[in-house]
Amino acid sequence: MASFLKDKRVRDTGYQVAFVGAIVAVVIAFVVVGKANLDAQGMTSGFGFLERSTGWRISFSLIEYSTSSPYWKAILVGILNSLFLGALALPVATVVGIAVGVMRTSGNGMAELMGTCFVEVFRNVPLILQLLFWYTVLLGLPAPRDTAPVLGVFAFTGRGIYLPGLNVTGGSVVLAVCVLAAAFAALLWLRNGRWSKVPAAQARKERLMLWAVAGVAAVLCLWFGRIPDTPLANIPEQRGLNYKEGIRVSPELMACVIAIAIYGAAYIAEIVRAGFNAVPRGQTEAGHALGLTSWQIFSRIRMPLALRIVMPTLINQYVWLFKATTIGIAISFTDFFMVISTAINQSGQTLELIAILMGGFLAINYTISFVLNRVNDAIKLKGTQLRI
Repeated sequence: MASFLKDKRVRDTGYQVAFVGAIVAVVIAFVVVGKANLDAQGMTSGFGFLERSTGWRISFSLIEYSTSSPYWKAILVGILNSLFLGALALPVATVVGIAVGVMRTSGNGMAELMGTCFVEVFRNVPLILQLLFWYTVLLGLPAPRDTAPVLGVFAFTGRGIYLPGLNVTGGSVVLAVCVLAAAFAALLWLRNGRWSKVPAAQARKERLMLWAVAGVAAVLCLWFGRIPDTPLANIPEQRGLNYKEGIRVSPELMACVIAIAIYGAAYIAEIVRAGFNAVPRGQTEAGHALGLTSWQIFSRIRMPLALRIVMPTLINQYVWLFKATTIGIAISFTDFFMVISTAINQSGQTLELIAILMGGFLAINYTISFVLNRVNDAIKLKGTQLRI
């Protein structure tokens, strides 16, 4: 027995088994104690409450919802609202961040100063303060009756921003987005497959054909999804004390988009700037030697190489920015976090709802990182890496 215990592999295995057993015992103890406390308070555990009606309203919803809707539908509304907010804020943050990052590496003194001021101001002010600032600004816009439409189709009021829209069903919009997403996925797949083995002119022609087919298919999805007996376009019109028709973007949603986009853009700008600075100067000099213009050097040499360098860091930033959508609760935007918080107060099913919240964010953020990691694998340099 003594010789058996002297075996290092046996001891290591024993330590690991004991460690895992201790963790399992602690988890079981928590479950038993928690169940006992719930029973003592007369509270039932489980997920049966998801079928009960909520009895409370949600101010913003992408799908049909009423006070008689069940809890599972309210949670679905919260998830869709968070996804919608992220789908708006993250692309805007990316575009603004890349623009500011380019400004900071442009070599133009005024542009570099403006980019530096943007980063230093918005990166160092807490996100929650920026959210409250933009929300106050939006609420301070004129009342609808005192607002004239901009270009005849836009209206900026304290009750929200009114935009032209389409009289189409939500399902057709989702289908059109899926068509464009499938085209983008096919683009990445063909870029590293077929298009890497055919002449550049042919690959360019096939890319244009792919986007043309996807665009036509998306338009057809919207056309056939048009609501009967209505015009395709839906333009805001001033009627009485408010605007009717069109799409109303609430101040809560707009404030969240602006705050998250600008705050995230400040960090993305620094990431992009680091990527540009990491591109070897010899690559740019080689472009000049080949007679390329400044735009060709930027678009075909510096930008692609910089994106390959910063993509892993950008993935982490995108995951963090999506988690930042939970700040909407500060101004009563009904995102995933706020719906769960309200459901906890109304139902008392704290453990179950927190588990749903954790599982939902885990699934969403893992999906974001998984998709972007696949994109990173598709664009990264194969074989030898970039060398100075």
